[in-house]
Amino acid sequence: MPPVFSHGDLRLYLLSLLDEGPRHGYDIMQALTDRTGGTYTPSAGTIYPRLAKLEEEGLVTKTVDGRKTIYAITDAGRAEVAARAGDLEGIEADLADSVRLIADEVRGSVRDAMRSLRADLAAAAKSEASQPSASTSDDPRVRARGEVQRAETIVAEFRARIRADLRMHVARGGDLPASVVDTLSSALDLASREVTRALRG
Repeated sequence: MPPVFSHGDLRLYLLSLLDEGPRHGYDIMQALTDRTGGTYTPSAGTIYPRLAKLEEEGLVTKTVDGRKTIYAITDAGRAEVAARAGDLEGIEADLADSVRLIADEVRGSVRDAMRSLRADLAAAAKSEASQPSASTSDDPRVRARGEVQRAETIVAEFRARIRADLRMHVARGGDLPASVVDTLSSALDLASREVTRALRG
């Protein structure tokens, strides 16, 4: 994925965040993560040197409040934000495109998973209907218990796969936006309704 912020864009975006009000360093990093939908997770080593540079340029001031350092924009900083309003609009549009791209990828993955689940259920039903009844499967309760175990195995494998993907993503420094978890929750709810509808058949 290309960098979220092109050269010089992060500097302007930091000024725009401070134009909204004074913030401490962690709050700035969290705001960047939230507003990029998790596409950008800044480190202290990235943000603080840029804030120091803005302070050197007279665009930002900092004050120590207890254990926190609060950054605030100066009049010169506000003037730059106002003068580059068009550039800022372009940055915001690019960020919105990045968030939409991630949401589209998640929705596509969920749709693929749902199609695969429906195909598996249909294939299993067809296979069951085409096989002759064995003496041990004459009892519907025996068959049902076997299918319950198979369903539990499918669910466990899905859980393990999703859990591994999520943990790997976060371990690599990626963020996990609430929108992604909401999409997962909606997809699982849909799958649950599909299974319930099939059972009531």
